[in-house]
Amino acid sequence: MNKILITGGAGFIGFSLAQKLSEHRENDVSIIDNLSRGKIDKELQALLKRKNVHFIQGDLTDLQFLLSLSREYEYIFHLAAIIGLKNVIQNADKVLYVNALATLNMFEYAKNIKNLKRIFFSSTSEVYSGTAKHFNIAIPTDENVPLTLEDISLERTTYALSKMYGESIGFIYGKKFGIPVTIGRYHNVYGPRMGFAHVIPETFLKISQNGAIDVPSLHHTRAFCFIDDAIEFTIRACYSSNTINEILHIGNSKEEISIRELVLKISNIMGRNIVINSLPDTSGSVSRRCPDTTKIERLTGFSPKVFLSEGLRRTYEWYKDKLTRNQEYEFI
Repeated sequence: MNKILITGGAGFIGFSLAQKLSEHRENDVSIIDNLSRGKIDKELQALLKRKNVHFIQGDLTDLQFLLSLSREYEYIFHLAAIIGLKNVIQNADKVLYVNALATLNMFEYAKNIKNLKRIFFSSTSEVYSGTAKHFNIAIPTDENVPLTLEDISLERTTYALSKMYGESIGFIYGKKFGIPVTIGRYHNVYGPRMGFAHVIPETFLKISQNGAIDVPSLHHTRAFCFIDDAIEFTIRACYSSNTINEILHIGNSKEEISIRELVLKISNIMGRNIVINSLPDTSGSVSRRCPDTTKIERLTGFSPKVFLSEGLRRTYEWYKDKLTRNQEYEFI
């Protein structure tokens, strides 16, 4: 039996990861979450009814809480963090405190687990934002691009900084204490149950309420990755013997699309005719973002299977009866 710990397991990626891993009866999956953004909804309730899934409510900034946990885990997926642009801007102090301290504590805890086979740290494409602003970088972008911070005084910078710091913790603790580490930098993952503070569900909501919608950054481009593919990448990256001490892009490099084209594709899936009102570009948003996923595909033997039209359709099917009561779904 594989004993697995997932931090942030009530959130978007954490929930889907726990759901997938617990499909295998030989896996014993524990979820830690403080429920600061997520909630125990019907889907999480159903997941927790599985005999091999356990929920632990706790605060990762409390080292004593972590040290009280079992030390029999073989795989740790550390996904817990304060994320989301609006949340980061409004709570930049918490981003610095929670994201840094939670990760430090997690590795303080992990260094005492004798049979730990891997700890996976969840990072982000936002670590490239400063480099993209100040220097020319190749797109699709590979993992070897040097990282540069944007204006250190900006609230938005705190998120990228906290993730860079977390990556450094992973490598330094890994070297000193023999902890096997893998870093996954997520790039625009989307799918059911991701909340409304993201461009795709936010667009569902706008189109459902109006025939004319306001959209910023229309000519910016992104490459989106469906949650099922992101989860498969994550599991393979954590389990593979080829990926220890590696930084890996988790995303889909094959379908870079402009925000304007994305909105039109969504409106077509929803069967709605819309007028798009162009707003100024979002402050701090890079004009292009697309990962080079050559490395992770080579090391894991997996490539994305769900392309954008199908992924958007499946995502809308989940959201369409929830668009009039969006406040009930604040998952991250």
